[in-house]
Amino acid sequence: MSLSARSTSRLLPCVVVAMLLNGCGPDFAGTANLGSTGSNIVCFGDSITRGYGASAGMSYPDQLGALIGRPVINSGMDGDTTGSALARLEEDVLAQDPWIVVVSLSGNDFLRRVPESETARNLDTIVSRCIDAGAIVVLVHAKFGILGSDPYFDVFEATADRHDAVLVRHVLKGILGNPARMYDQVHPNDDGYALIAERVAEVLGPLTAAAEKARGDA
Repeated sequence: MSLSARSTSRLLPCVVVAMLLNGCGPDFAGTANLGSTGSNIVCFGDSITRGYGASAGMSYPDQLGALIGRPVINSGMDGDTTGSALARLEEDVLAQDPWIVVVSLSGNDFLRRVPESETARNLDTIVSRCIDAGAIVVLVHAKFGILGSDPYFDVFEATADRHDAVLVRHVLKGILGNPARMYDQVHPNDDGYALIAERVAEVLGPLTAAAEKARGDA
């Protein structure tokens, strides 16, 4: 199934304008490896990245690729914690000649009550290894707490700051807990995945333009 016309028409003009202006949007000048010579955009994460509950072709990486007009590799794995994701990082991400790695993890850490310090350590190692491999890193933060709590926001923000990575905040806002955008209690439906893709594309569109300029492609 192709990306819905509704989603494309709502966001694509904004992405295109941001890419054309390239400098009137977010400032990526301090981003690590902005001039990366890698080839691929890789979305790395758990079942939400893989697209559990989505129709064929409607995972958020599929919809993201359609929005930014570029191929995106989906390296999502059902059930992944930051620890199990770290164990497969070499084969599923670093061996893919990554240009940009979009990291979306921690939901299963929360569900399995992994100590926050362990989640922070694993996330830091994932980002560090991607940076060392020459890739640009985009960290996608999602709020999983209850009653207003947000257990991982400080971890994601500190990790992004420490490694000069790009941070996309509150990607599940208005999705998690909203029956109209959920397939089950944990996973979005097609509309929910569309909104995730839009939020990531709002950052990734101008980032790819800035990165191409930094490495001399534009």
